[in-house]
Amino acid sequence: MQTREPAYQFSEAEVASRSATARQFLETRTRLNAMVTAADNSLVKRFYNIDTNTYLDGAIPAKYKEMMGLVISAGLRCDDCINYHIIQSYRLGASRAEQEESLNVALIVGGSIVIPHLRRAYALLTELYG
Repeated sequence: MQTREPAYQFSEAEVASRSATARQFLETRTRLNAMVTAADNSLVKRFYNIDTNTYLDGAIPAKYKEMMGLVISAGLRCDDCINYHIIQSYRLGASRAEQEESLNVALIVGGSIVIPHLRRAYALLTELYG
């Protein structure tokens, strides 16, 4: 399987400039990841590497992998994960309609317990897409 770095349409800085929620999420994530990295834990490094490589462009484009991650994250009710995958999908050029349809799948798979997370996801989508 051949993979490659995806072509982002927007930088993290551009995303942060469009959304206060995204800016806060990205700043917190960067700060906390620095603490994890400073611990120099080889198992965590390996997991982070697998995670990074999983979302590269391959037989399935990175944009669709990020939207799959969004569906699973909403089903698992992980708001940090939902924010991350919405931001990454946006950076990769996913339309609002594509992201909303992904969230529809999450709602069907996860059931009504997903609704509070869906609300917060829509708030971020509104900040990013208007």
